[in-house]
Amino acid sequence: MSADPISILSAVPAIALGHYPTPVEELNGLRAALGGGPRLFVKRDDSIGFAFGGNKIRKLELVCARALNEGADTLITAGGVQSNHARVTAAVAARHGLRCLLVANGVPPDKLTANALLDGLFGAEVQYVKSREDRSPAMVSAAAHLVAAGRHPYVIPVGASTPLGALGYVRAVGELVDQVTPPDVIVHASSSGGTQAGLVAGCRLYTQRTQVIGVSADDSAESLRQTIATLIAGIETILQLAPGLLSNGPPLEVEEEFCGDGYGIPTEASREALDLLARRDAILLDPTYTAKAMAALIAYVRESRFRDDQTVLFWHTGGQVNLFA
Repeated sequence: MSADPISILSAVPAIALGHYPTPVEELNGLRAALGGGPRLFVKRDDSIGFAFGGNKIRKLELVCARALNEGADTLITAGGVQSNHARVTAAVAARHGLRCLLVANGVPPDKLTANALLDGLFGAEVQYVKSREDRSPAMVSAAAHLVAAGRHPYVIPVGASTPLGALGYVRAVGELVDQVTPPDVIVHASSSGGTQAGLVAGCRLYTQRTQVIGVSADDSAESLRQTIATLIAGIETILQLAPGLLSNGPPLEVEEEFCGDGYGIPTEASREALDLLARRDAILLDPTYTAKAMAALIAYVRESRFRDDQTVLFWHTGGQVNLFA
């Protein structure tokens, strides 16, 4: 008899960072502002607590447990200058007495604000490179230099979006179904693919009724689908499931129409979404990820793409520190 995947999931080593379960709240103000439609809920991963929260906490609880188990003394990762993932990685390193090197694509800011300010407060070293394409080679080079110096670096890919990191959101779906009846639809911001891979795999593991819609903040829908499919296949391997058990299902749903002019550039719809949720439900979004995802949810409600008898849950993945960039 094959091992129970839920038991395997529970046995994966993890460090304790967040405060769980994160709340599920009804968005009555937003629903009223939209004139009705489906019941709207939000899963508040912005309120996880550690290092200003967000979805990267759930991923790094697993990824950094492996780093510590392998004897790492330095964490290396990458992102933009205002990367949420970099901020959380720096915080984990600080808590566990590790060094942290962040490779940031972009120009060193004249004044440190928001996540960049927090990176410094957590004691991270930042190396700047010109472009996204330069990040991975810079991490590999930095790791090689540290190994040569007798150190033990652990390289974490952008967003901690590995099959192991994505397991954080498989676990999160289990948390959700213990809190509420599974929603008909989950809408969330999708970028490096790990969160959506975990949500899709988790929903297929715990409940067959929930549709997962990822709203891309940067990459094309096709590119993101390929990344997510690869991550789900890796999740199947970790959970000792037959290939295709979680990945063979309805097509992966990625919405790319709300990116606007590109990564981190607000749109008229995302500005409205940010203002509307703040004024109607006192919940803060961020301009790079969650505001664009909420803009998609709002548009779908207005276009009656959800039925009135459905429940739609917005999974808030954090990032509101960037309001202060």
